[in-house]
Amino acid sequence: MKLKRFLLRYYPPGIILEYEQKGVLKTKSIDLLDLRPETDVDAVVDEIARKEPLVTPSKTEQIRKLIIRLQEKQLQQEESNFYLFKVLRAHILPLTNVAFNKSGTSFITGSYDRTCKVWETSSGEELHTLEGHRNVVYAITFNNPYGDKIATGSFDKTAKLWSTETGKCYHTYRGHAAEIVCLSFNPQSTILATGSMDTTAKLWDVQTGAEMSTLNGHSAEIISIAFNTNGTQVITGSFDNTVSVWDVNSGKRIHTLIGHKAEISSAQFNWDCSLIATGSMDKTCKLWDASTGRCLGTLKGHEDEVLDVAFDYTGQYLLTASADGTARCYNAVTHHQECKMEGHEGEISKITFNPQGTKILTASADKTARLWDPETGECKQILEGHTDEIFSCAFNYEGSIIITGSKDNTCRIWR
Repeated sequence: MKLKRFLLRYYPPGIILEYEQKGVLKTKSIDLLDLRPETDVDAVVDEIARKEPLVTPSKTEQIRKLIIRLQEKQLQQEESNFYLFKVLRAHILPLTNVAFNKSGTSFITGSYDRTCKVWETSSGEELHTLEGHRNVVYAITFNNPYGDKIATGSFDKTAKLWSTETGKCYHTYRGHAAEIVCLSFNPQSTILATGSMDTTAKLWDVQTGAEMSTLNGHSAEIISIAFNTNGTQVITGSFDNTVSVWDVNSGKRIHTLIGHKAEISSAQFNWDCSLIATGSMDKTCKLWDASTGRCLGTLKGHEDEVLDVAFDYTGQYLLTASADGTARCYNAVTHHQECKMEGHEGEISKITFNPQGTKILTASADKTARLWDPETGECKQILEGHTDEIFSCAFNYEGSIIITGSKDNTCRIWR
């Protein structure tokens, strides 16, 4: 094994080792999820050198400099407030979803008008209109971290793969018997997973467009799908009140997470894939051990359906958004509620941390998005101006830009 170079990853903090083994270029990551500005750098370097054979004595000084850079990044002060940069009258019919590429240089919008559009973030200019679906384009995603491909899932029962650069359609994935409502790329960008109202999920080969496997086992619609960080497993959340954990290689079910008393709204892995969080219409969120499928705890407190859940990048905190108009932040380890966010006058459909974990963003049916302090639950800023409910919101990788998508047919860029 020959070390070629180090790459820095700011969110979550880590160092990627690029190395050559038998002529093949490979990568492995050293996760530094517990790194803080006050962490003893020498102790971290010693620990890495002890555990990682690729980090020889001649490389420790380089590692030391990279860790200091990560700490400096954590100390950088953020801009206090966001301002409205642009309003995009994006589609002739309501939007369904918005998503950034990894760097945040471009983003995509899906719509009831049967198209997906690609936009340049810095100028707000439309780069491409992806046309070809025969019904609502509901699910959209980039193949991050690469960002050179886009996948769209439609009510026309197909998914399509597109070139970000040219807008050309590479493949149309056919095989589902009902609407496709969720999709996800594996981190290596070699597999696309689609979830459908036909109760199945499918795994597709990105390169050839061929179907690799059908994940059978749910008895109702699949509305949530996500890969773990290394791409070996995929989870599906269903209206049958359960979440299934699948082995990607064999297409076989490893665990069924049973315990919710109503439909699942959202299911997510944390970064190190040790935990799975599930949100449900039964007003609770549950945390599960990803390796055993055992329920570790039930997070209660909401008075209405939990519509979205999200971990911070370190996997230590968990957010829940509810139809009761409140959001909550829990410690994912102790299950203790850290704070409650109150102020929205309608249901909160979307919640997310900024990459730094220092701000929480919520999107609501009350036509506003809000920014909150994760430690106190205090509302720091209200993003106003949309004339209908906001159902989607996202930060770029640096946490310096926000996009909000609304039923008023517009998308807003805030910076």
